[in-house]
Amino acid sequence: MPGVGIWRTKSVEQSISDTDEPGTRLRKELTAWDLTVFGVAVVIGAGIFTLTARTAGNVAGPSISLAFVLAAIACGLAALCYAEFASTVPVAGSAYTFSYATFGEFVAWIIGWDLILEFALASAVVAKGWSLYLGNVIGASGSTTAHLGPIDFDWGALLIIGAITTVLAIGTKVSSRVSAIITAIKIAVVLLVIVVGSFYINKDNYSPYIPPAEGASSSASGVHQTLFSFLTGADGSSYGWYGLLAAASLVFFAFIGFDVVATTAEETKNPQKALPRGILGSLAIVTVLYVAVTLVLTGMVKYTDLKTGSPLVGDSSATLATAFEAHGITWAQMAINFGGLAGLTTVVMVMMLGQTRVLFAMSRDGLMPRGLAKTGSKGTPARITVVVGVIVALLAAFFPMGTLEEMVNIGTLFAFVLVCIGVVVLRKTRPDLPRGFRVPLVPLVPILAVLACGWLMLNLSVETWIRFLVWMAIGVVIYFAYGKRKSVLGQRLAAEATQPPEEQLETVTA
Repeated sequence: MPGVGIWRTKSVEQSISDTDEPGTRLRKELTAWDLTVFGVAVVIGAGIFTLTARTAGNVAGPSISLAFVLAAIACGLAALCYAEFASTVPVAGSAYTFSYATFGEFVAWIIGWDLILEFALASAVVAKGWSLYLGNVIGASGSTTAHLGPIDFDWGALLIIGAITTVLAIGTKVSSRVSAIITAIKIAVVLLVIVVGSFYINKDNYSPYIPPAEGASSSASGVHQTLFSFLTGADGSSYGWYGLLAAASLVFFAFIGFDVVATTAEETKNPQKALPRGILGSLAIVTVLYVAVTLVLTGMVKYTDLKTGSPLVGDSSATLATAFEAHGITWAQMAINFGGLAGLTTVVMVMMLGQTRVLFAMSRDGLMPRGLAKTGSKGTPARITVVVGVIVALLAAFFPMGTLEEMVNIGTLFAFVLVCIGVVVLRKTRPDLPRGFRVPLVPLVPILAVLACGWLMLNLSVETWIRFLVWMAIGVVIYFAYGKRKSVLGQRLAAEATQPPEEQLETVTA
């Protein structure tokens, strides 16, 4: 029996049944190949083209490659849990839907609100990174910012989000085809970087592999230091072992994407087999490419040359092209700029796709306005797509990138923790459910995943934690003011409670 009040749960059977509701039905047309492309499309992008060089120069040094391995391990453990849940509950909404079936409506709302933060900010951050590469390509010194009196807006970010919104509104299969083409381009660029850059590696640049930690005077302090440093009083969040762990938390942003695959579960032809393959396959591919690129990058130039303020970088941030610029390889630099445009295009596309599917699931459940869940003749939630496009465009056009990456990270890690715990809960409460994929060594693997994600969260800044808690508090207010009253599940249970006992029994056993 479902719980009552804010702890009422939506059964797996009911979640699957709701996918056939007229007017809010998504078209099933995605295969395991489409899902793998989506995963690789969204994961290979910001991590390689904008985040890697900056984190190597300012936080970890050559040990950035190890930071990627640590982040990949945490992601891999969580990915196993996502694969089991997605194959068991093949419904749009990812962690939101999974939480609804295990923890209840209130926790589902919290995680849905959290995913809104993750996908919206990630889309905006990556769109701004895309505009930087556009500026390099058109010779605008890495800037596509225009001035309207006292207001600055990023027209490059506005351009890409408008184009992506249009493609997503047309249909998911079209989005998959566009992603496949662009993903092929950027993988070719990444392989070019690895092959060409390997000829310019100087082994001396790898020493010291883990640079000595900087003193407290040059490390972050106050709300800008990591939560771990704040709680323990440990110094040195730049370089050293603390820098390595902090870098793992930062580059975790580069792996965000495989969880987006789970949001397309409802549009997959054979979700029990296709979803695990898409999730785990995409994660394996990008991990190998990430480690190879970071080894080439930190081997081509000394990590101090990638640091903000160095003669090579100046006051801006280092990118993957910076190392090639240092060696005068201008043609490769231009290829990287085009690869950056291609790579970040698909990241924005799949992040926005994930955002629309989470909102779609929440709207269908009544926790958001039900009218947003309407699908058109093409089987896509066009209304939500337009709303998401407008919101992300405003964020990307008028707000600075700042620390938004960390906000995305903490939101994603929080979702991972709940999904991993949810696997254990659902194994206990519904052992009878057919599972297309089963996490090995339960509960050991989910517990390790929770510990790994929790450790990465501790290495995010205090400032990020404060902002995250404020966002969650806003979500709680909205739930009690709107979602709790409008919940379709709540209204359904209330209607059943007014029925005579014999009719209630028929409803339960039906």
